[in-house]
Parts: sequence; C-alpha cells; structure tokens
Amino acid sequence: MRTQAGKLRKWVIGVLLVLAGNNFISVWAARDSIAVYQGKIIDADSRLPIMYASIFVEGTNVGTVANAEGEFMLKVPLNNGGRIGFSHLGYKTIFIPRNEMKASGNVIALKPEIVSLQEIIVRVEDPELIIRGALANISKNYSRKPAMINGFYRETIQQNRRYVSVAEAVLEAYKSPYNNYFLNDKVRVLIGRKSQDVKKMDTVVVKFQGGPVLPFFIDIAKNPENIINESFFNQYTLKLSGQVSLDDIRCYVVEFKQRKDVNQPLYEGKFYIDVNNLAFAAAEFSVSEYGLPYATSTYIKKKPATMKVDILRANYYVKYNKTGDVWQLAYTRSELAFKCKWAKKLFSSNYVISTEMAVTDIDYNNVEKIKMAEAFKSSEVFSDRVEDFRNDDFWGNYNIIVPEESVLNAIKKLNRKLMRQQ
Repeated sequence: MRTQAGKLRKWVIGVLLVLAGNNFISVWAARDSIAVYQGKIIDADSRLPIMYASIFVEGTNVGTVANAEGEFMLKVPLNNGGRIGFSHLGYKTIFIPRNEMKASGNVIALKPEIVSLQEIIVRVEDPELIIRGALANISKNYSRKPAMINGFYRETIQQNRRYVSVAEAVLEAYKSPYNNYFLNDKVRVLIGRKSQDVKKMDTVVVKFQGGPVLPFFIDIAKNPENIINESFFNQYTLKLSGQVSLDDIRCYVVEFKQRKDVNQPLYEGKFYIDVNNLAFAAAEFSVSEYGLPYATSTYIKKKPATMKVDILRANYYVKYNKTGDVWQLAYTRSELAFKCKWAKKLFSSNYVISTEMAVTDIDYNNVEKIKMAEAFKSSEVFSDRVEDFRNDDFWGNYNIIVPEESVLNAIKKLNRKLMRQQ
C-alpha cells in the first residue's frame, strides 16, 4: 500500500514484553581514579566460553556480567582493594587479588562443581513446601531498606536474524524494600544511546514498550505474584530435581510446568532456592508449550488488522547476589520471538527482542525517591528516549556489559547507514 506521497506505508507493531497471565549513582571523578580489567571467562575443562558469568568486587556491591561470548570488562575505583570474584551456576567461585589481574587479556577458568549424592543435604523434600518457604522468607532474606541501584541495560531487535535496532543505557533505580509490596520500584535513564535502521523493517516498525521497567518487573522476590499467585499450585506440576551450586551456595532445583489442561499463557522453568535459608537465588522460565497458543494478545498490543502474529517463545532469567546476609537483584535477561505474516502474502518475518540488565552498584545510604515525572513508564518506548550512537568513550567510568561481536558489527553497520543519511 502506498500513500498519496508515493511512499511505502509503515505499520507499527506495539510489543509489551511483560509477564504472561498477569490479569545512587556512583560518580567517579576522573578516568585515572579507576582500574579497568578486561578478559574472558572459560570452562576449565572444555575451554569453551561461559555465558553470562558474574564478575564482582568482594565485599561490595560493584559488579557486572560477562556477555554471551564470556567476555567482560570491570571498572573499579582505585581506593577499593577487594579481590575480584568470578562465579556462575554450576561452577566453583574463584577470587583473584587485584594485583594479579592485568588490564586486558585475562583468561579466567572456572571449574565445574558437581554436587555428589553424598553431599546432598535434604531439609525438605516437598517442592511445594520449598516454594512456600521461600515466599514466607522473602522479608527476612532480602533488603528491608530502600536502595539506589545503578544498572546497565541493553535491548536489541532482530528481523530475520539481522539487527535493526540496538539501544543501551545506564539506569538509576529506586529499589523499594522487599517487605513492602505497596511501594513500587522506579527507574530513570541517566545516559543512553541507540543505533537503528527503521527503513530495514520492511513495512512494519516494531516498537517495544517499557524496556527498562521489565528487569524490575521480573524480580520475583519483589513481585512474586507475577508468577506465584494464589492459583499457582493448582496450575502447575512441581518436581524437586536435585541440587546445584550457585556462587558456592547449595540450592534446590525446583522445576515447574504449566498443566496441560490450563488454557492460559503460563510458564515452565526452574527456581534455584538456597537450601539453608530458602531464598530465591535465581529463576529461569519460559512461556510453556501449552501457553504459547494463548500468548499473542498478552504481548502484542497493536498490529494491523490483516496481519497475523504468532509468539514463538518468551524466555526470562533473573539472578540474585548475596552480600552478608542480604540477597539483592543482580541480573536479568529476557527474549521474545514472534512471527508476522500478512494475509494473502506468501512470506513472513521473524522478530526477536532481547533485553538484559546488570546491576553494577547499590547504595543504601544516599537514597532519594525518583519523581514520577522522571520515572520511565511501562508505556514508553526506550529507543525513542535516547540519542544516536556518537563517540566510543560514551560510557566513561560506568560499568557496562561488553557487547558480543555480532552486536558490535551490527552497531558499526547501523552507524554507517546513519552517517550516510545525515
């Protein structure tokens, strides 16, 4: 369809990556006041990269996450003398003194940690009791004080496996106490940038709503009702499938799956729950095979009437770190894939929207609520709020997630197109 001006009409798809079935900033003065460590995290046996491993400064809230290729970069104030820690689910955590780390080229090998049958500690055998215990202990295991959080956020959109949008930002969030369900978290964008090619999106422009809000929405310890509501135990089958080590903490692995006879877009996945204090240490979950046929209306908020949209998958991951006796949000990741097909057209287009956020610092002392006018809203589109990519030193002293090679290449290509259009 062409407009009177003879231009190809652009349709807009509004995508809201929410959960289905749901009716401080550290200011470092100068570059020479920090140390920067770069490297790669690998499996000690296979020598393959370990995806999304945690990197942190011992005894502090400073940290980041490796990318999907195991690559990392950590910026640490020089006056912070703690060791650098490296951890991942199913691996032994290691700590390396700062004076043994190089500025670049560090190769960190983590050894798999297998929990033998002799080592397994079973305090509770009923998976329902384990989950109910974790819910009951939230106010004890997680912070009862508000905090200001710094985080790095990235979202990407791919069309038929080619990147058409990359947007990223440093966020600041007011994290409300975990024992107060009536206070909501609020987030604002401190600095951000984007690179996108809207023309590449055929006759459809995909708009993703609420991006920076999502990581806090899937914080299941703060918002357990988004998954574990009153109907949870009737709608899911549960299984205690074993134990695993996460950051050197023994965790139950509780599997859950939507019952086949429940006609809603619900989930299947795993909760990783601390054996000793029944804290949610991590969770990974997806819309189940039984829930996918009902998921489109939940995620797709706007589309042309003659277009059919099918949800292919919707995946989520959330991880917490423990400092002292307090657990706190550390990392989230999500992915939504869907297929668009016009009526009476032979071909279709596949889209994948991916997000991730790493908490890079937490401050419990200098806490100030974010004003409503400054807070990012779930109806807003993140890529509309940030500017185009410019200089390479954009992030300064902020910790970020190093982009994978494919994302870096996409940014370069999109930037070249942007420069030609100017």
